[in-house]
Amino acid sequence: MAAADTVRICAGGDVTLGTNLDTAWARRMTGGVPDALAALRAPDTLALPLRGLMGSAGVVVLNAEGAIGEGPVTETKCTLGRRFCYLLRMPVSAAWALRGIADTPAVVVANVANNHTHDAGEAGFRATLAILDSAGVRVTGADTVPTLVPVGDRDTLAVLGFSSWSSPGVADTDAVRRVVARAAARYRWVIVTAHLGAEGRQAQHTGDSVEHFAGEIRGNAVAFARAAADAGAQLVIGHGPHVLRAAEWWHGALIFYSLGNLVDYGPFGLGEPMRRGAVACATLDSTGAVRDVVLRATRQFLPGAVAPDPERRALKLVSMLSRADFPITGVAVDRATGVVSRFRPSTTSRPAPAPAGPTPPPPSRR
Repeated sequence: MAAADTVRICAGGDVTLGTNLDTAWARRMTGGVPDALAALRAPDTLALPLRGLMGSAGVVVLNAEGAIGEGPVTETKCTLGRRFCYLLRMPVSAAWALRGIADTPAVVVANVANNHTHDAGEAGFRATLAILDSAGVRVTGADTVPTLVPVGDRDTLAVLGFSSWSSPGVADTDAVRRVVARAAARYRWVIVTAHLGAEGRQAQHTGDSVEHFAGEIRGNAVAFARAAADAGAQLVIGHGPHVLRAAEWWHGALIFYSLGNLVDYGPFGLGEPMRRGAVACATLDSTGAVRDVVLRATRQFLPGAVAPDPERRALKLVSMLSRADFPITGVAVDRATGVVSRFRPSTTSRPAPAPAGPTPPPPSRR
């Protein structure tokens, strides 16, 4: 850590280091060799390029997009061949690869509140939690208990994970407020990470409305994120759309609506703009203020092959989307340095909340 009265956070979006449940992708990638899975790149080689992007971090927060384990399963969430059916289960070594993304003194927190950590069934989900724990990766999003990270001798950072499939889900903003406020009343710093929203190149813009994808209700990202911020979260980190989205300052909190794909190795499409991602780093000070924020642009030039983007395309995308979607509260991103600031000082009063409606039923897991 840095000084005991600050904590430096670096966060990324979706991480999938292969899948051994659906092996058709492996045969395509290796040209159909007899043992296609064994011929694929190892998880640690996929994750290693990310380590340089996490420099100075005391805590690294990522979304673990898939179960972790090996061997046969008795229960999966869907039947292969069905539209929008993706079965993601990374090999056991992926847990140690996730831990290796950060320097040893740093703490790695993996969010498991998403639509793929249950892909190998409930037993597979429990195995995933145990494997991550054995690798030294802390887990958030398995329940409403905050994941705690000690900072210095006397302070604590609390991390909470939510999704459209968690309980409470992102649509239940009243419950989200209660869970976050309870953590904020006890701990100095609170980070919320959430998997929600529509997916793909048509989902780059963020609106204050309920989103849908694959026949599922995917939540209102704006309502959720602002509820978490108003309840005391200083950082809200979104992922799930598989594309970059806008960011905004909301009453002193910083919200990233989607950091896109960090590294994906499996049956994912990586055409533009899905190949673009970003690592966001920020310092939380003793007052809870967010400062020294920077975005580091990434690009996947081949499946699983991620590197810093010399074109810094992500910086331009986040800046443009923020200005378009949040003209009052959106961030500005310096395209040369990645420094994140306010697009313009907000002098308006807080917008009136939309009338409350009935809470939609939770979606079935995809």
